[in-house]
Amino acid sequence: MLVVLGLAFMGLLRGRAAPRRRAAAGGAQSRLAARARRAFAICAAPCIGPVLAAILVLAGSSDTVFQGALLLAVYSLGLAIPFVLAGALFTRAMGAFRWLRDHYTAIQFVSGAIMVALGLLLFFGRFYVLRIYLNRFLEWVGIEPVF
Repeated sequence: MLVVLGLAFMGLLRGRAAPRRRAAAGGAQSRLAARARRAFAICAAPCIGPVLAAILVLAGSSDTVFQGALLLAVYSLGLAIPFVLAGALFTRAMGAFRWLRDHYTAIQFVSGAIMVALGLLLFFGRFYVLRIYLNRFLEWVGIEPVF
């Protein structure tokens, strides 16, 4: 499942496109509201679709409930913190948003490749290799690994 989601995220699998909604006649919503809606959709869609599914698969296959909860907590923080910071520093964040927009295809491809790699590690029962490298890195930094 994770490999298929990663391939879809990379754009290698195409699904049926959702039909576009037309705006209400007479411009019922302001342009600012429409821009805010589009900005949220662009920012949130990649995080909530395949990435959330991947995190749920990883959390479900974790050894303990604590590890699964930790994965979900880190995902939640990773989703919330950029939105809070972007809201607080909106004008300064516009440059970062432009950079993300310009490099979105590369970011999407690399993220999908990471999901495929994680899926293959899980499928072949080699996910522990990732934990070994993570523990070595944490020890090198001077932090005692929790798992």
